[in-house]
Amino acid sequence: MSLDPELQRLLEAMAAGDGPPAHEVPVDQARAAHLAETAHLAGEGPPVAHVRDDTAGGVPVRIYEPEDAHGTVVYLHGGGWVLGTLDSVDAVCRALASESGARVVSVDYRLAPEHPFPASLDDAWDALQWVAAQTDGPLIVGGDSAGGNMTAVCTLRARDRGGPELALQVLVYPAVGNDLTTESAQLYGSGPDTFLTVAEMEYFWSHYAGDVPDDTISELAPLRAEDHSGLPPAIVVTAEYDPLRDDGLAYVKALEEGGVAATHYHYDDVFHAFFSLVNLIERGNEAVAQVGADIRAVVAQATAAA
Repeated sequence: MSLDPELQRLLEAMAAGDGPPAHEVPVDQARAAHLAETAHLAGEGPPVAHVRDDTAGGVPVRIYEPEDAHGTVVYLHGGGWVLGTLDSVDAVCRALASESGARVVSVDYRLAPEHPFPASLDDAWDALQWVAAQTDGPLIVGGDSAGGNMTAVCTLRARDRGGPELALQVLVYPAVGNDLTTESAQLYGSGPDTFLTVAEMEYFWSHYAGDVPDDTISELAPLRAEDHSGLPPAIVVTAEYDPLRDDGLAYVKALEEGGVAATHYHYDDVFHAFFSLVNLIERGNEAVAQVGADIRAVVAQATAAA
C-alpha cells in the first residue's frame, strides 16, 4: 500500500527544510530540534483531569491521571536513547490516558551518550518498581521505539527477578534487535519514503550500546533472549515504511513461540513515529485509540478477576 497522503505531505515538507539530520549535528542541537519538531507536529494533546511532575524511584516522571482512573501504564518514550523528553511525548501520553482510562506515568530516563547502556534501562526499571509499589490495580509497561526496547527488557527482568506482576506489555515499533541488515532496513532505511534512517539507527546504537559483553546482550537486544516464555500478554504495533518493521515482526513470532499471547497491529501505510503524531495524522489517532481500548479491556478484565 502507498504511504498515507498525510505522511507523504509531511515528508515533503521536512525535505523542503534546510535542517541537517540528527546524526550530523551535536547532540544538544539534535535534542533541541527533536523537541521543537515533536511539539510542533503533535501539538497539544487532549485535556486530562490531573497532570503533575514527580519522581519515581528517583527518576523524573510526569503522571497523567484521568477522573476515576483504573490501572497504570508506565510509558517509556522513543528517541534512540539519545533524544526525547517528557514534553516530547506529552501529547501522546495525554491521548493514551484519555483513550485507556488508565493513569499514565511517563518516564524521563537518562540519555546517551552521557549515560550509555544500561543507565536508561535501569532508570526505566527503577521507575517501574516504584510505581508497582505505590499503586494498586493492573500494571502495564509500554513504549515506542527505544522505549519499546526497554519495555521488552523490563518484562524479561520482571519475569526473571520475581516481579513486579505485569498485566500487559505494549511495544510500539520496538527496536528489539540490533541487526540493521534486515529486509525492512534495506527497503526503508533510506530514500524518499523514509522518516527514520539506518544511518540514524547506527548513530543511536553506537551512543547507547558502547561495548556490551555477550552475557548482557539480551538486555540490549531482547530479541536475542534465549527464552520468551512466561511473559505478560503483548500488544505489538508495527509500521510498514519503517526500518524497524522486521524487529517488531520477529518479536511477535518470538513471543508466540514462547506461548505468549500477542496482539499484533500492522499499519501498512505509515512510517516510524506515526503513533506519536496525534492531532496531526488520523492514522496516529487511530492507533492510539486502538491501543487505549485494548488497555481499557485488559484492565477491566483484570479488575473483575481480582
